[in-house]
Amino acid sequence: MAKEESPSTSLGAGKMEKIVSLCKRRGFVFPNSEIYGGLASSYDYGPMGVELKNNIKQAWWKYFVQDRDDMTGIDGNIISHPKVWEASGHVSNFKDPLVECKKCHKRFRPDKLEDASKCPECGGEFGEAKNFSLLFKTKIGSVEEEAMTAYLRGETAQLIFADYKNVLSSTNKKIPFGIGQMGKAFRNEITTGNFIFRTLEFEQMEIEYFIKPESDWNKQFEEWVDYIHGFMDVIGLNRKNMTDHEITKEDLAFYSKRTIDMEYQFPFGQDELWAIAYRTDYDLKRHQEYSGVSMEYFDEEEGKKYIPHVLEPTFGVDRTLLAVLGEAYDEEKMDDGETRVVLHLKPSMAPFKVAVFPLLKNKPELIEKAREVYKGLKKHFNTFWDDRGNIGKRYRYQDEIGTPYCVTVDFDSLEKGTVTVRERDSMKQETVKIEELVTWLGKKILPNWVE
Repeated sequence: MAKEESPSTSLGAGKMEKIVSLCKRRGFVFPNSEIYGGLASSYDYGPMGVELKNNIKQAWWKYFVQDRDDMTGIDGNIISHPKVWEASGHVSNFKDPLVECKKCHKRFRPDKLEDASKCPECGGEFGEAKNFSLLFKTKIGSVEEEAMTAYLRGETAQLIFADYKNVLSSTNKKIPFGIGQMGKAFRNEITTGNFIFRTLEFEQMEIEYFIKPESDWNKQFEEWVDYIHGFMDVIGLNRKNMTDHEITKEDLAFYSKRTIDMEYQFPFGQDELWAIAYRTDYDLKRHQEYSGVSMEYFDEEEGKKYIPHVLEPTFGVDRTLLAVLGEAYDEEKMDDGETRVVLHLKPSMAPFKVAVFPLLKNKPELIEKAREVYKGLKKHFNTFWDDRGNIGKRYRYQDEIGTPYCVTVDFDSLEKGTVTVRERDSMKQETVKIEELVTWLGKKILPNWVE
């Protein structure tokens, strides 16, 4: 069944709402604690979402860590000694100015209010702006009165700095080199929203790249910008939808000498997706000061010690997933007047790479053959089994979760040893021999397929 061209840009302002609906309906993202009324700005990843999220993370780790000789990785703890966050400046500086409504007592950032004099929830008046910490506090110890105050990490970067010396002593890395990390971070944000774009709990993928103090950091900065742009191709984002926003000197964070926010055209508008900053030697010097442990690096080639400077590429996993969904979501008018919803995900990103259907669910011989094909494919690809409803409904379901190929086992499979493979984007069908199916799919799904 042919389709009419219908670019996703024509979906307009309602696209975001449609993506949110799809995410719940098809198991990508669920509201957290929904049976209890939910928790604001908190979400869980469902069966499809966790697969897509893992695909993004695995692609990131391979591209930024495993594929580079100058990179290695760690997995730091969520709770660390509180001095980590004192040294980093988070305890004293990681705060937002907020105003509180005198009537309903809800808090807002003044710069996000259209009418700064009235509460958008109840119309009440605001009190004076006060600073509120974005760090979540917790206690370490069984007796609350004697427990030590600690913090859930507000970013993953500081654990890299804290472990920097251990990485050096346990590897043969020489400067310049980088340490990558993926993991959860927590911020007591007041202004949240736009679905999973800004939440209380989120996941980061960050790199601290250590360089010589006197090196041409601007040149290395630009090389990293280009390399980061290349990751868009890996996960299926259109480079035309990304804008590099150079942060002005007046707006730079206190630790940064240069920052670029890589802003993406989300369905709700343009906003920050990734970023890269030149943090100089701020972090290592602070941790040296607060810990009393030298953070100097001995350069054997130059015969001298110095504290390295740092370039920091940073990525939000949840925002990246939202960008991938926004890029992939489309609605296409069919020639019979129906509309099909489809996720044009890059095959390597798709939660399931292939789905297997028996033509009829009431024919034992077809079921048996289809299960045989399914088990063979499952050894190589994340494979979906589906025998619900008719073939048309199965196709529509797989289109909505982004499965690139559907394999139907029919009577020719029993007589001729062939199956019908339907491609998601074109909806074209092709007959393939069962014995050649793994290789046929592998070459189309995985960029570096090896038999």
